[in-house]
Amino acid sequence: MEEKLNPLFTPWKIGNCEIKNRIVLTSMGGTNLFGWMEVNHFDKMGARFIQEVAENNVGLILPGCQPVYNPMLGQWLYKNKKMYKDLAKWMPEFHKTGAKLFVQLTAGFGRSFTISSMMEMLYSNKALRTVSKPFMDLDKITAAPSPSPNRWSDKVPSREITVDEIHEMVDAFAKTAVLLKEAGVDGVEIHAVHEGYLLDQFTLKYVNKRTDEYGGSLENRYRFAADIVKAIKKACGNDFPVSLRYSVVSKTKGFRKGALPGEEYTEVGRDMAESEIAAKYLQDAGYDCLNCDNGTYDAWYWAHPPIYMPENCNLQDVAHIKKFVDIPVICAGRLNIRDAAESVAAGKIDGAGFARQFLADREWITKIIEDREEDIRPCILCHNGCFNMCHYKGVPNDQELSDSLHLARCAVDAEVMQWNKHHIEKTNSPKTVHIIGGGIGGMEAARVLKLRGHKPVIHEKSDVLGGTFIPASAESYKGKLRDLLKWYRREMEKLGIEIHFNDEVKDLSVFGDEKVIVATGSAPRLLKNVPGYEKMIEGCDYLNGAKVGNTVAVVGGGLTGCEIAYELALENKKVILVEMKDDLISQTGVCLANSSYLREWFDLHSVPVYLETKLKEVQDEQIICTDKSGIDFTIACDSVISCAGYIPTPVKGGKNVSYVGDCASIGNLRSVIWGAYEVAMKI
Repeated sequence: MEEKLNPLFTPWKIGNCEIKNRIVLTSMGGTNLFGWMEVNHFDKMGARFIQEVAENNVGLILPGCQPVYNPMLGQWLYKNKKMYKDLAKWMPEFHKTGAKLFVQLTAGFGRSFTISSMMEMLYSNKALRTVSKPFMDLDKITAAPSPSPNRWSDKVPSREITVDEIHEMVDAFAKTAVLLKEAGVDGVEIHAVHEGYLLDQFTLKYVNKRTDEYGGSLENRYRFAADIVKAIKKACGNDFPVSLRYSVVSKTKGFRKGALPGEEYTEVGRDMAESEIAAKYLQDAGYDCLNCDNGTYDAWYWAHPPIYMPENCNLQDVAHIKKFVDIPVICAGRLNIRDAAESVAAGKIDGAGFARQFLADREWITKIIEDREEDIRPCILCHNGCFNMCHYKGVPNDQELSDSLHLARCAVDAEVMQWNKHHIEKTNSPKTVHIIGGGIGGMEAARVLKLRGHKPVIHEKSDVLGGTFIPASAESYKGKLRDLLKWYRREMEKLGIEIHFNDEVKDLSVFGDEKVIVATGSAPRLLKNVPGYEKMIEGCDYLNGAKVGNTVAVVGGGLTGCEIAYELALENKKVILVEMKDDLISQTGVCLANSSYLREWFDLHSVPVYLETKLKEVQDEQIICTDKSGIDFTIACDSVISCAGYIPTPVKGGKNVSYVGDCASIGNLRSVIWGAYEVAMKI
């Protein structure tokens, strides 16, 4: 391990709890020890994930947050005593690793609770609302400090939570903490004066309009969080550590309006001046640590940074707030491990928080220690598998039920948190399997086949592996995607995969009865019904190096078009977006943290966006469009980039053939990798 990283591997304390190093796994919904959005129980899947991380040199581990009142079926977390007994039986195995465990407890979501179309229907229909109340009491789940709009839906507003409900919840925190302490847990973390969850909503003036003891002054607005730690300390003793998940600055302009990095704005939530006072107040109330980032659900890209956010986006603010407290602070959020080490060495932070990289590779800290950094499978900050709650105009959370109930899976690792159905099984009858196409899908299939004992052979028509992922990872800000491509190419080399370059296969019958996996991807959809379409530059061609002018119209406002428009704008091109739908990135699978960043960035930088607009004709220095009223208008531009989607391009014929990736059905990286894994496991 390089010497520069040594500061991260020194001991430190939270309260009287000594932790062996400064690496912290911060909490992710789905990695829960007591289940997620289901009947509470000791969750063996969550425990396996936590154990694997602990066995790989992590000092402090925070499982997924546990609501003290479970939104599903209305369960109080302290009432199921059996799961604490199961936890107590597991804790000695966990502690063999030398890691420490703080269980994160939350008061809930308030107005940030993720509403789906089904929930809108349940709430809007009085009869259904009554019938569904025993298993999903939306009125209680979404209750907030004051009546306020839900982050996701206009149809399910939040009512004011009562003082009696607050007291009941404070009592539940204390009772739960006692059970966790008795089970052998090292501490708890309270979630949170952070990210615009319920406890944070009480602290934020734009949400909290109360006039009782829980509203108005700073002391009153932070009282709920203070009451919780006082109750836990009274029940568990002052020596039982209590950390607080804390957003230093809200970075919020209003309901559903975030503030982008570098933007000048008026803060409606917690600004730094208030945070300096609040952090000290929370310390004095009894908290032993602040686990910090920034943002709210209205500015979600701070707490869940997509690839467009800068590295270390929260580090400067966290380092600043440390000056105002005497307790340790942890920083999280796109943290670069070397910058984290430097900050620990300089006394700017005490712990370095990482989360989703552990989904992509549980062993990544061990690999760093062993100087095997090139073997780390990188998180690409896509949120496709772990947290793909998406939202666009007129639609609340557009997410598959399976994704809602099973968070903390990973687009680039098909196995994590899916070990029950995705795990390597050695074959008893090794076969030669021909893979047509050396993109990500082809390489993932080859990797899994080789690990199982088969002999995969890749036939790639070009002279390089990667396929359409090469242009997909070409934008300047997509270094993590290029790292993933390097990882796959290295895996092919390490595993000794046989690869035939410049070998385009058009006839599958040449393989006779041998198994074949087709992973030939897709081709761009060309707008051949539009006069002048041949003047357009296809998106992949631009990403592969095709030159464009200074004023560029991007036709297609899905994720691909918006990312290309973002790249063009970063290059100081004048960009215009044209989209037929009524919102940008109006598609399932793209997390709101990602999509809201791009939408708000285009708005901040005055990028012209024409929604509900159809391309009618492409001319030499302009395009003709038709708006939703049927009126034609022109947009002057030097170049036009087409991002109209893709069409599968499978090679047909042959025997014993399986199809993976976009050649089977257009999807995203997650569907490509998971699909390739599953096909390879069936052979």
